[in-house]
Amino acid sequence: MMGKNNIKVMCEGVRAASRKLALVGKNKRDKAIIAMANALVKNASYIIKENEKDLKVAREKKLSAAMIDRLMLNDARIRSMAGSLVKIAKLKDPVGDIMEKVKRPNGLLIKKVRVPIGVILVIYESRPNVTSDCIGLCLKSSNAVILRGGSEAINSNIAIFDILNREALRSDLPRGVISMIMDTDRRIVDHLLAQEGLIDLVMPRGGESLIKEVTRKSRIPVIKHYKGVCHTYVDAGANLKMAEDICFNAKVQRPGVCNAMETMLVSHKVAKAFLPSMIRRFNKAGVQIRGTSQVRRIAPGIKLAREEDWYTEYLGLILSVRIVKDVDEAIEHIMKYGSYHSDAIVTENKRNAMKFLNEVDSACVYVNASTRFTDGGEFGKGAEIGVSTDKIHARGPMGLEELTSYKYIILGNGQVRE
Repeated sequence: MMGKNNIKVMCEGVRAASRKLALVGKNKRDKAIIAMANALVKNASYIIKENEKDLKVAREKKLSAAMIDRLMLNDARIRSMAGSLVKIAKLKDPVGDIMEKVKRPNGLLIKKVRVPIGVILVIYESRPNVTSDCIGLCLKSSNAVILRGGSEAINSNIAIFDILNREALRSDLPRGVISMIMDTDRRIVDHLLAQEGLIDLVMPRGGESLIKEVTRKSRIPVIKHYKGVCHTYVDAGANLKMAEDICFNAKVQRPGVCNAMETMLVSHKVAKAFLPSMIRRFNKAGVQIRGTSQVRRIAPGIKLAREEDWYTEYLGLILSVRIVKDVDEAIEHIMKYGSYHSDAIVTENKRNAMKFLNEVDSACVYVNASTRFTDGGEFGKGAEIGVSTDKIHARGPMGLEELTSYKYIILGNGQVRE
């Protein structure tokens, strides 16, 4: 295992590399990211071979279908990873943007300018694409990154990192500006979280238990979301065909991710017209429904929902369903049981739509669209380093701008304060 001193030395090297990276021009960084994208595609067969090792262990351990889906790589997913890197390279570089400019009466010119955060630590589970997404976003925003993936994806992560790091060095980027912890011993995380002053920000990506543990132990600022208990409310004013398609997509398209719908709320005025066909469609897709007694009267045979179900992020083909009186009761339910991640209303009633948008205090609030769009790529950010349900610094999918801070640049000509 890497000891505390080894970790500190490594972090000091990454810190030094981050200062050098801040001096590297945009074109050079963009070319490096494009080279990384090409390298992923060229080495797809090798990455898939290493990924198979992880999948074999996952199946032997009988991990859930959702976990295996997050872990699996194929040609299409590797091309998607490469495509995200290309999109990131083509985005506007936020570093150096002047956010505000003020000329004071005494002649001082004060500029508020975007700058990199510095060194980002990403602690993540399962999803190997996080490796390439985070490297691309951090390089584009002039941040150094330390990656610490989970043991379940170790072979995949190392393969992707080695390929991308090789291209970074070929592109003459500072050595150490992207770094990976390849030792899976969990005690290393404790040492990393103590590197206050060397690491500037921690991004945990994974299950609720991981994120809570990181948040509890870290001496460094953490941006996080604990879980995604996402809701879709089918209003009395909804187009029911649209509502059915949105709800089906939100639950079934990829159920093992944090922006999938976990609870469906339905206005009592449309419940009898909407629920029978909707539940039949869910049943055909293998979704287990857990509903209130009202729902069970319309759809006999489903399981009775318990209080704990409303708080649960299933990350699988299970859905809680409740009939509500109106938009006010839907909002009340979401604010009591939700996780402030992503929530949607389906309605043609503009008043109810605006009420929902204004009163649901989640990071992403939708009208007539699936919660599955809460994603950095879908939001035009190229990719995301994570999703935040915090309210300070960043909220929702985090891309390039969210990986910057700012500093004030003050230009004078001899002013002194009286």
